[in-house]
Formats: sequence, C-alpha cells, structure tokens
Amino acid sequence: MAETGLPATRLELEITEAVVLRDSQRTLDLLHRLREIGVRVALDDSGTGYSSLGYLRSFPLDKLKIDRSFFRDLGESGTAAPILRAIASMAEALELVTIAEGVETDAHLELLRQLGVAQVQGYLFSRPCPAEAVSALIARLTRPVPLRALPEAG
Repeated sequence: MAETGLPATRLELEITEAVVLRDSQRTLDLLHRLREIGVRVALDDSGTGYSSLGYLRSFPLDKLKIDRSFFRDLGESGTAAPILRAIASMAEALELVTIAEGVETDAHLELLRQLGVAQVQGYLFSRPCPAEAVSALIARLTRPVPLRALPEAG
C-alpha cells in the first residue's frame, strides 16, 4: 500500500480456512491490525473445509465467500437452498456480506438473488482477464440494457 498509494479501504484480502487453522492467534492478531487500518477480510470457500462457526465470532471478517459446490445443483438438491438461505441469514445477522463464487448461469444468479446472497462472481460475467482489459469489461458490464419493445395490446 505504501509503494502503490492504494488506500487500505480499497484492499480486500481473501483468506481460506486453512490459513485460519495455522497459528490462529498470530493470524487473528494480524487480521485485527489490518482491519484497524481499513483493510477488509473475506473468508474464502467458507464451509468447504474444517469450518467452525466459532471463526465467525472471533475473526474480524467482512465477507463470507460461498463456494460453488453449495449451489451447483441448486435446482436438483433439496438441501442446497435451505443451506444457502441459512448462510445468507446468518451472515446478515453478523453484518457480513455474502458472495457466491463460481456463478455460471442466469438460473444460478436468480436463485442466489432470491435466497439473499448479496454479491456474486463467476464466468457468467467474465473469465479472468489481464489488467489492461478490465476497463472494457467494466464498461460492458455497466452499460444500460435496452428495453425490448413490448407487444401491442390487442
């Protein structure tokens, strides 16, 4: 941040549960120091490893990233929607933002939206791209969508 001039509030670190498990007191201290200067912290792949709800209470987090394995079979699994709804509700109560990663279809996007997941990312929007292509990507994604002509009433 000192080298680039990037404000700390514009930086978001993604950590995995494995990082939290290693030397958790040292990690906890470091995360608290980073949060004090404004850096945001997201728990990546939340719930896919050795997760414990205790981490959500003790670690200074801003976001929970939901792994695509939780919604990949959303239309077919009877357990996916209740789990996602519970994660979104719990995160909201803890003042954490939920973000679903790996969104690839419009159907997934709409279901995640209905279940209360706040943010999404995935190939539905873009594959990874070089830095010089980001401006064009943002312009494409933020361009207003033209309204289709409505059929005449008859």
